[in-house]
Amino acid sequence: MTSAASSAGSRPRVVLGVAGGIAAYKACELLRRFTESGHDVTVVPTAAALEFVGAPTWAALSGKPVSAEVWDGVHEVPHVRLGQTADLVVVAPATADLLAKAAHGLADDLLTNTLLTARCPVVLAPAMHTEMWEHPATAANVATLRSRGVLVVEPAEGRLTGADTGKGRLPEPAEIFEVARDVLARSQAGSSSATGALDLAGCHVVVSAGGTRERLDPVRFLGNRSSGRQGYALARAAVARGAEVTLVAANVDLPDPAGVKVVRVESTAELRDAVLSATAGADAVVMAAAPADFRPTQLSDVKIKKADDGSAPSITLQQNPDILKEISTHRARPDAVIVGFAAETGDATGSVLDLARAKLARKGCDLLVVNDVSGGAVFGSADNEAVILGADGSAVDVPHGSKAALAHLIWDQVVTRLS
Repeated sequence: MTSAASSAGSRPRVVLGVAGGIAAYKACELLRRFTESGHDVTVVPTAAALEFVGAPTWAALSGKPVSAEVWDGVHEVPHVRLGQTADLVVVAPATADLLAKAAHGLADDLLTNTLLTARCPVVLAPAMHTEMWEHPATAANVATLRSRGVLVVEPAEGRLTGADTGKGRLPEPAEIFEVARDVLARSQAGSSSATGALDLAGCHVVVSAGGTRERLDPVRFLGNRSSGRQGYALARAAVARGAEVTLVAANVDLPDPAGVKVVRVESTAELRDAVLSATAGADAVVMAAAPADFRPTQLSDVKIKKADDGSAPSITLQQNPDILKEISTHRARPDAVIVGFAAETGDATGSVLDLARAKLARKGCDLLVVNDVSGGAVFGSADNEAVILGADGSAVDVPHGSKAALAHLIWDQVVTRLS
């Protein structure tokens, strides 16, 4: 049986499953985001979920009646119809119990029946205590589900129920929504199979984002205008394609993407250490961060004061390590794909592309994403345009569009080289 995909112009059909965990209340925000962005959402809670959030809440937010039972509306065969007609199934939170049932094909309520009949992409966002997430049984169930093409989003680290802290927290609903919307868009565009095949599944990728800062004194630093938005878009896109993602974030003020391990750094030296540590087992590394090229030779322990005569202090700089060149030249894995970024303006020695091609050869990476940043373009913007240069001589022009769209085009090039 194939999925009854939404007809042209109709609203995408989303089944939002809610399992019985304390994080069930967060699914209300996820539901709101789906409905407000034009999706047709049917909420399917488990009986345990209804102990946390009542059916009237789900009905009011979705505009549809809500049931956990296969016996309600039997004439419409909901236990089969919901999965068959869905364009996307998202379960948030997905408890250890729900993961076990889904992995073993149990179908004792409406949600588990829906999971068995769905032929569309399925996204599960687990939430549970750390001990439950790390238990070998849960790990085996997650591995089984992933092997079948289900996108199981890694839980976040943070405060759990009560005073406990650890891995197992439900990612923020806004970030789950971004992943789910990404998966749905790729499926509808024909970028994945009917079962939601994930072309980065089984891959570990490392992405750097943001701009490093080099301290001058306790209150001042040398930095740059990188916001980290492109790196975060790359991390989100990789999660939606099934990758295990490590994001090294330098001074970025953005919410953690769902399913991503975030390592925070400040200076170029810290960025280098974090990237080298993370790349040891990485299949691909995308250096979207903007490291400071120079750092002061001396750091003042006290604030540098203004001189009464109006003179400015003299600051001597030294060059920072070239991280992209280092990881490209001395690869932890010979078959890893290394991607660099070049923010160029062009000068008397050559055009933006001339300088970028020379940089690609100098750095030794496999791909170089070139941004023309003349006049401050790109920085802090939600949009981007670029040229993706390959060491094999290829060049892909990316017209003006969202940073998310560029992220997927970059991963397309990476996947080609990984395979």
